[in-house]
Amino acid sequence: MTPDEVEAEPPIRADDGQDIEPGELLLPEETYLTSGVHIGTQQKSASMRRFVYKIRYDGLYVLDIKETDRRIRLASQFLARFPPEKILAVSQRQYGQKPVRLFAKSIGAVSFSERFVPGCLTNPALTEYLEPKVLVVTDPATDQQALSEAVSIGIPVVGICDVNNETRNVDFVIPANNKGRVALATVYWLLAREILKARGGPAAEVPFPLTIEDFQVSL
Repeated sequence: MTPDEVEAEPPIRADDGQDIEPGELLLPEETYLTSGVHIGTQQKSASMRRFVYKIRYDGLYVLDIKETDRRIRLASQFLARFPPEKILAVSQRQYGQKPVRLFAKSIGAVSFSERFVPGCLTNPALTEYLEPKVLVVTDPATDQQALSEAVSIGIPVVGICDVNNETRNVDFVIPANNKGRVALATVYWLLAREILKARGGPAAEVPFPLTIEDFQVSL
């Protein structure tokens, strides 16, 4: 476990609640809160300021759960428009690798967990060469190589962005804790479920067979 992953899961407090009306969200507010999806960092970038709900007693910025939920819905609708095999999801963060793999497997996409091989999107001579139509990054900072290559070939980028992330090269921001084990499992589980719903067909008519716990990295 790395230092920033230890920092990513501070204790959840009752005063983190955001007075959200029941039935408004994809998940109950309590589930969002216990996952830590809304818990940011003590540093805030200018581009993420609009997603901040408040500053907590310990100096951590708290993200607006309603905005996270809304953007997961919109991102899912956007991604559902692409052929599954043309969606590439990447994560170099330890806690994002299993969620990314299960997300991709669930929707028929391609995943690149752990190390992203430079040139995968720009060098046809590589055996790992891919031609996706859209990229999903777990963290624009740690997934910078994939992000840079996506920008260079002109494909859109959906990014899970924490409070401290710069978002200038991310076309669609999902504001969320992108360092926490349960937080990342929750976001990717929701994206997979909502993409399948948005596509329609038989997959939208049956319950999603996997749980948030299935997406979590084991401790």
